[in-house]
Amino acid sequence: MSLDGKLVLITGAARRIGRHLALAVARAGGDVVVHYSHSHAEAHNLSSEIESLGRKAFLIKAEFSDASNVASLVSRAGQHGPLYALVNNASIFGNQKWDNTTLEEWNKHLDVNLTTPFLLCQAFARHLPLDATGRIINMLDWRALRPGADHLPYTVSKSALAALTHSLAIALAPRISVNGLALGAILPPSGGKAPVNILKNIPAGRWADLDEVSQAFLFLLQGPAYITGEIIHVDGGRHLV
Repeated sequence: MSLDGKLVLITGAARRIGRHLALAVARAGGDVVVHYSHSHAEAHNLSSEIESLGRKAFLIKAEFSDASNVASLVSRAGQHGPLYALVNNASIFGNQKWDNTTLEEWNKHLDVNLTTPFLLCQAFARHLPLDATGRIINMLDWRALRPGADHLPYTVSKSALAALTHSLAIALAPRISVNGLALGAILPPSGGKAPVNILKNIPAGRWADLDEVSQAFLFLLQGPAYITGEIIHVDGGRHLV
């Protein structure tokens, strides 16, 4: 399936992995609704880059701490054309353990990493015309399928998002396929260095190439619609160790 002329909404698209996913869509012929919250300059730079590829970019600023922004994002995106896909990429990544996780941090992770994707999936399904088909991709983490004691609220929220992915694959079939992409060592943490031993438990023994992420991502966007409820790991085998 070609993405030519198809419109894809990507949350948290202005920076890091989201930016790479947006450019992958544009290079495959699709147009992108770029959601961002605070990364104004990065979003406008991304828009220019997408347009330089001959595709369209539509910027929408929305802060997910406000539920009304979440509820209206899909309808705002739909003003630019019929949506083909929703990519739930925006998330927060805290390093709390059980003993230093506050109720505020717990709720914040669940709100951004779980509740917001659910509300967006709900809105996307309701917005999609009855005679149309669509796709949802939830960006996950290898920790979601192999939770440990670290990054506790983050891991729990991503594990719940993996469960939501499976549930919605059933609930939204056959019109919408719902899959997940679970990443491993792709980019160093924002604002900090990666742990020195990060490659120790990765069977592949290296960091991922960003092109490997885009290949798996585009497969879920362009590949068989008969594939739903799957979680593809792009983590060099980290979830196995």
